[in-house]
Amino acid sequence: MQSCGINSNLMFRSPKGVKEVKDSIPLKPVAEYQISRDDRFSFMLYTNDGERIVNEMAGMNKDAVAKETIEYVVRPDGTADLPILGPTPVSGLTVKQCEDTLAHLFEQKNGYNNPFVQVKLTNQRVIVFPGNGSAARVIPLQNSNTTLMEAIALAGGIAERGKANKVKIMRIVNNVRTMYIIDLSKIEGLKYADMIVQANDFIYIEPKEQVAQETLKVVAPIVSLISSALVIITIFTTLK
Repeated sequence: MQSCGINSNLMFRSPKGVKEVKDSIPLKPVAEYQISRDDRFSFMLYTNDGERIVNEMAGMNKDAVAKETIEYVVRPDGTADLPILGPTPVSGLTVKQCEDTLAHLFEQKNGYNNPFVQVKLTNQRVIVFPGNGSAARVIPLQNSNTTLMEAIALAGGIAERGKANKVKIMRIVNNVRTMYIIDLSKIEGLKYADMIVQANDFIYIEPKEQVAQETLKVVAPIVSLISSALVIITIFTTLK
């Protein structure tokens, strides 16, 4: 009755007979990341093409602006509530487009002279399953050039149970989550080690099925119960 629980924690298993995508895997992003709802970002504003910091933007002095980072959240309607500008549409923009948009708005609406804006996304991350579900990690992307090997290393490497020949990259392409299969067990897979991961990627290293171990976990309590029952029966039989 409990046999259905064997290896029930395994995820994203490919049905038998289904062809797995192992070619046409993009090693670098084919397009820049676009800001979307629930993203978080910070920005710094300078005048005169970066000559000095505009400390009025947060009501703080220059030293405080340099030390403190304020995050802004993209609302479901695609806007972010920014100081001075108020609700500003940013969803769908790349980081560069967002910088240009904010620079234009600060110059047009507030008269800042040659504004220079730096935008940084602060919540970009990937989720890594290293081959043991209990060891899954959320890895923040500190830079835009984080490689697949770096992401796996930050998660502690491939677990003992993980299959190096079944590394599944699940990425959103044209609003659809697409799965790529990478084989890192052979030297030929070295070319994928420097693959650039993208925000919101799922990196799933398929675990090995442990039928014997899982079956033992299910059977052991039953065997123990039967053994205990036999001991009790033997004792009562002896007493008679």
